[in-house]
Amino acid sequence: MSLSNRRPPVWLLVAATATGPLALNLFVPSMPGLVALFDTDHATVQLTLSLYLIGVAVGQLVYGPLSDRFGRRPVLLAGVALYLGASAACALAPGIGALIVGRVVQAVGGCAGMVIGRAIVRDAWDRDQATRVLAAVIAGMAVAPMVGPVIGGFLEEWAGWRAGFILIAAFGALVLAAGLKALPETHNDPTPLPGPMALVQAYRGLLAKPQFLGYALLSTLSTASFFAFLAGAPYATVQMLGRSPSEYGLLFVLLSVGYMAGNILVSRLIGRVTAERLMLVGMALSLAGPLVTLALLPAGIFSVWSLYLPATIMCLGNGLVMPTSMTAAVSAEPRLAGTASGLLGFFQMGLGAVVSTGVGALRAGEPYTMAIGMVVANVAAFAAFAYARRRPPGDLRDGA
Repeated sequence: MSLSNRRPPVWLLVAATATGPLALNLFVPSMPGLVALFDTDHATVQLTLSLYLIGVAVGQLVYGPLSDRFGRRPVLLAGVALYLGASAACALAPGIGALIVGRVVQAVGGCAGMVIGRAIVRDAWDRDQATRVLAAVIAGMAVAPMVGPVIGGFLEEWAGWRAGFILIAAFGALVLAAGLKALPETHNDPTPLPGPMALVQAYRGLLAKPQFLGYALLSTLSTASFFAFLAGAPYATVQMLGRSPSEYGLLFVLLSVGYMAGNILVSRLIGRVTAERLMLVGMALSLAGPLVTLALLPAGIFSVWSLYLPATIMCLGNGLVMPTSMTAAVSAEPRLAGTASGLLGFFQMGLGAVVSTGVGALRAGEPYTMAIGMVVANVAAFAAFAYARRRPPGDLRDGA
């Protein structure tokens, strides 16, 4: 079967990939209010975010090999079904403990679209086209974190936090129905499901490739800078600056617009501008944003604009870095695209969980803690890029 005959609708890939980010971001405006509602503390409520990220990280390690063995379609549909059930359970959670457990299961289901969507793009399009399509998918996917906090903020004020989970469950049901009808199988050369040692060997083989490890770390560190902001921004906005949850959601739109603009630029420029050059420009912008915030804080300049406008610049840079670096990483070993995508996702969400937990635990230094975390992640991204450009001895090929 030709590539063109097994290409799924791009809108379906966008919707499936958006399930995880939507559940992550729509819930964030409700987090500050849950402290009093459940008579708990900020650290416990923060687990609904950090453990969600850990669930996404671990889940992606499983979905990659499973989709390489059993195909993209059945594994993706099973993940969306799990996401739907867990979202409904979260809406009915009687306390913070049950909500945390529900969030972990929701994360495991929601990450199916994230990891398998990248593998489907790699299956169905060639390298340059895959970068362009992945940029379009990520640009469309950016709608989820754009509208998620807005909708979540208004639902929190008007109907309470449970309404958000009801909406998420409804979205999952729509994605499942659409996938059953319109999602083709794109992986027609199944790879035998490895045993534990073979899987370890597959991961070791990927990690030994500078192209995979360097570009995977680059995308991971770009993601970590965003999660540093995500961990601190709700409390800084709602509690320190006195803005409402709905205002936080509206301000968050700026970040999503910046991220989407970067993705659109990639889809328009790739082929005329090298992926490596787009990455470098994106990395510079991603570092410049938090440096501005960090420079303004000692001068006593702390407002929603000193917080969100520099973060928007950072997200514009991230929008240039993510599709280019992820495509380069997943293309390091095409035969194991699903496994590579899963390992990449594990890195992204695992470090995101560490960063968000660290920023949440060190709230005494906010917003300094948040800004410093963003700067450190983006500085480290340059080292990852340099490592990705390494070549084995005697390899004189041009850049990946």
